[in-house]
Amino acid sequence: MADSLVTPWPFMSHLILQSPDLVSANIEKIAALVEADGVQHLGTAGPTTAVRLLGANPDEQPAVHALCEQWRMDYAFLEDIQRLRDCRILAMDMDSTLISIECIDEIADAVGRKAEVAAITEAAMRGEITDFTDSLRRRVALLEGVPESALESVYTERLQLNPGAETLVAGARRHGLTTLLVSGGFTFFTERLRSRLELDHVHANTLEVVNGRLTGQVLGDIVDGAVKARHLQMLAESLDAAPEQIIAVGDGANDLPMLAHAYYSVAYRAKPVVREQARFALNVSPLDGILNWFRLSF
Repeated sequence: MADSLVTPWPFMSHLILQSPDLVSANIEKIAALVEADGVQHLGTAGPTTAVRLLGANPDEQPAVHALCEQWRMDYAFLEDIQRLRDCRILAMDMDSTLISIECIDEIADAVGRKAEVAAITEAAMRGEITDFTDSLRRRVALLEGVPESALESVYTERLQLNPGAETLVAGARRHGLTTLLVSGGFTFFTERLRSRLELDHVHANTLEVVNGRLTGQVLGDIVDGAVKARHLQMLAESLDAAPEQIIAVGDGANDLPMLAHAYYSVAYRAKPVVREQARFALNVSPLDGILNWFRLSF
């Protein structure tokens, strides 16, 4: 006679819950829902913003998703808690991911065309405009005549790192990961961020400047979604990095080909099309919330 005891789910899992303001009662309700074996509070200073539920039932993910949406929490089911040092690559988009703005929209503001450019940007990021190269050329054309000094003003006056960006990058570098910033934006900004954050590799588009003004043209090939993915793939091959050793973070539709190369594909404050396809999402937590998915011991 067959053993009548059956395992209700194929494997045990860990569930990470995080939010800038976790509520104990909500943690307890989710722990009961997933039949967790225990709760570990992550972090040693300040208010608790993340917990790890041990032995969680991953079959309850749809219900957990609904509750986290309701209670403004981020979650991640992980079969194993991997050491961060066992990863090889942290790959990131720039605009609206690593930084809080879309640089092209802010440059356009210098000539009173922000609304027009931003509308195209938003449609492209939502995936409604599928030809990113065409959409970028259309937007850059609207920048014709903008003084080059406007780019410096955008960098110094408007560009801000998203919350947790510095901590995430520093943590990745400290644990030996190679960092890659690959952007459909512009080298003017990626090169400054390379120096500021000590990034290993950066790739972006180059705006043509003649006599101190933008011509409305981009030099060379456009860095679109396929090119982003190719840069990540080439770096992964050079480092012999498997998808399980890659963290990739983005927010727009043109990040999806890059995210497809990473097991830790992260939708950060992302458009719906990206949240639907990425394995993980940070909707309310800062970027360094990614670190809570790993063991940080050496």
